[in-house]
Amino acid sequence: MYLLFKALIAVHIVFGVVGLVSFWVPVFSRKGSPVHRRWGRIFALSILMAGGIAILLALCTLYNPLGTHPHLDDAEFVRGIFGVLMLHLGVLTVNLAWYGREVLKNKSDPARNRRGINLYLQLLLALAAVACVIEGFRIGQPLIVAASVIGFATVATNLMHMLNPAPPPKAWLREHVKGIVGAGISVYTAFIAFGAVRLMPEIALHPGLWAIPLAVGLGLILYHYWKIGQSGSRLANLAAGE
Repeated sequence: MYLLFKALIAVHIVFGVVGLVSFWVPVFSRKGSPVHRRWGRIFALSILMAGGIAILLALCTLYNPLGTHPHLDDAEFVRGIFGVLMLHLGVLTVNLAWYGREVLKNKSDPARNRRGINLYLQLLLALAAVACVIEGFRIGQPLIVAASVIGFATVATNLMHMLNPAPPPKAWLREHVKGIVGAGISVYTAFIAFGAVRLMPEIALHPGLWAIPLAVGLGLILYHYWKIGQSGSRLANLAAGE
């Protein structure tokens, strides 16, 4: 189990680093350009892989907390942070990256967004968020409970768009931005938080540390929402199909 776990970590780190670096290229490149599309695909695929492996790592931890983390001696802490919380972040990352790709792919037929994997991922994330609430209260870790709010909010806003029979013309682009940038927030949160647990455990669960990627990501989302609403901007033209 431990050797399998270490191998999964190595692969997870490789895809995670690619995602961390490639995230900024589509954010700052000209929207709709070949560079934006190419690096957007690289980011999304690498993050889907990293998130999928994070889910496997979390499941291994839930099965054998101290066997996968022999350097720690608190099984409840390991199960809560590296098991339940990592599972939630992994599902959240996969959910947002997949959703961000789907709303772009289905911009001309929004009804396709509420089919198959895209729909099942909303249920899976809702269940993961519920697990965070239960586990956070059980072991007395309010940060785990607080993390569930992001999961619930993601499911709610995703479903609002997916179940809307006639979404506004610019809605698909806003949802694409939310999904892809949201996936970036999630992976940077995991990178900072779980890295801090190993390097600086005394501040790893400090809310201020977790707020850094959230604040930066929300700023990027709000900026792009503003650009989408500006007549004549590149994003507004994309939303209009020009």
